Amino acid sequence: MNAAQKLLVSAIGLFAVSSPVIVNPAEAAYLTYFGEDQGQGEFARLSSTPNANLARNDFFSNLVNVGDETFESKANGSSSPIAVAFGVDTATITGSGSIATVISGTNGFGRYAISGSKYYEVTGVFTLTFNTAQAAFGFYGVDIGDFNGKVTLTLTKTDGGTEVFTVPTTGTQGGGALYFGLISTTPSEQFTSITFGNTNSGTDVFAFDDFSIGRQEQIRAVPVPSFAAGIVLAGGVFGANQIRKRKSQAK
Repeated sequence: MNAAQKLLVSAIGLFAVSSPVIVNPAEAAYLTYFGEDQGQGEFARLSSTPNANLARNDFFSNLVNVGDETFESKANGSSSPIAVAFGVDTATITGSGSIATVISGTNGFGRYAISGSKYYEVTGVFTLTFNTAQAAFGFYGVDIGDFNGKVTLTLTKTDGGTEVFTVPTTGTQGGGALYFGLISTTPSEQFTSITFGNTNSGTDVFAFDDFSIGRQEQIRAVPVPSFAAGIVLAGGVFGANQIRKRKSQAK
């Protein structure tokens, strides 16, 4: 990777990151989508999440017939294992965390649902295992980063390898919301499970809502952008850090 590519991602404001964002377009196997709305405190529920919604809309614009899990059908307090449905496909959540309910406002600690009143609340590690290989995944996260925790995603791929992402949140106050999505650009990068991690597990508690998945055949023709034209930067302080890391490089 040359110097220009290493400095590809830079900090330029506090708006949504318009998609797609790729660290190294010549080699990248995924398109990623990210938008963040800053929180206003632990007792303040955001009245709207325009930046997160923009990232979600960009993510959905490259897919057809996307499956979505909002958790509204789950009993409050349900914990591992939790069966979730995405239309024709299903998954099982195992690990820490449980279903929580907030009708209005927040739970007093900055967490709430994006759609409806239910969401998945967790501080540790949990895994979604899919019934069949997937090529796209997206979600909303709430109250992430006010205690310096970041979400990590580890994909177990169909070829037996793994792919690790760190969601680049910059939130410092409770009650913020974000959206993160990823789409495989090649069939060989499909995945069968995703493990969520927390870099400040035990202290920073996260809320998740509206999980969405898509198979390879549900992806529209998504061109991989060129180095010059494919990167749209707007918001979130990325610095020169990569948002995608191959496990083999993390030594």
